[in-house]
Amino acid sequence: MVSDRERLTPQLECDFTGKTMINRVLLALLAVAFALPVQAQSWPQRSVKLIIPLGPGAGADIVARLLADRLQKRWGQPVVVENRPGGDAIPALTQFTTANDDHTMLVAPASTFIAHPLQYAKLAYNPKDVMPVARVSNTVVAISVPVALGVSNLAEFVAIAKKDPGKLNFHAITSLNDLQFQAFLKIAGLDVVRVPYRDGVQALNDLAENRIQAYSSAFAVARPQVQAGKVKVIAVTNTQRTDTVPGVATATEQGHPALEFDGLVGFFSTPIINLGLREKIAKDVVEFSGDAEIVSRLTATAQIVNPGGPTEFGAALDRQRAGAAETVRIVGFKAAQ
Repeated sequence: MVSDRERLTPQLECDFTGKTMINRVLLALLAVAFALPVQAQSWPQRSVKLIIPLGPGAGADIVARLLADRLQKRWGQPVVVENRPGGDAIPALTQFTTANDDHTMLVAPASTFIAHPLQYAKLAYNPKDVMPVARVSNTVVAISVPVALGVSNLAEFVAIAKKDPGKLNFHAITSLNDLQFQAFLKIAGLDVVRVPYRDGVQALNDLAENRIQAYSSAFAVARPQVQAGKVKVIAVTNTQRTDTVPGVATATEQGHPALEFDGLVGFFSTPIINLGLREKIAKDVVEFSGDAEIVSRLTATAQIVNPGGPTEFGAALDRQRAGAAETVRIVGFKAAQ
């Protein structure tokens, strides 16, 4: 005959096991909950590195250097800017994502990497490891030509390119700008040769000397040669005109919407920095981005200050990824192996 105790033992063991599992889950959740503010409260504990996948003078470089001084005063630790141009930004992104360091961040235009998964079947870094922290600005992106080419708008550029197929060269400073310019060429039926450069500044020098005839970049990069009278901006890719480049129509206004693009510049981290800390960093970045002096200096370099936190920035990146996929479809681009 089975006793009451024997009958109840399996049920008690089940109840005990179930409660143990629930307690373990609750403890794990509590540990995560307490870990979020702990990381944010103790950070930074040493110097912070900001990796820039472009050369000095690029829009993202200007953003990083303007904010680094304010941030290091707030954080009480040095903030070091490191330029790693070249290689379609892949070396910089690989260094950034594989550092496995919660004191290393990326400051970049999203266009440097957002098209990589569409361009390359294999990458040295995992695109999912690039996490939005804070948007700072929308870069004004310019289509520039040498003054010696003698054109003032996209229609005149198209006319010359059609007259001399294969004779003109172009360079775009980021991968997404590159794909968009290729989409523009395909839709317009143009044969213009793509010339790769490790450093966009060298491309600008060649543009000024008429060795390349079209250049898609942040206006901040092209500006010195524009001011020197050797380079002319014939279009901006942004959705709206900007007073920083007065009198220059957008690409869409000129009948070439394939070139439409608002540069998104901001701070990125890897998943080693949790959401709580990303929001804390974003709060500081957004605060300083709105400072009157910072706004004035960024506006002077043709950037539209438009700060936002990780959630808002992430949504903007998702919209840009969708646009990049459409651009790749137009170009008929196949990912490199």
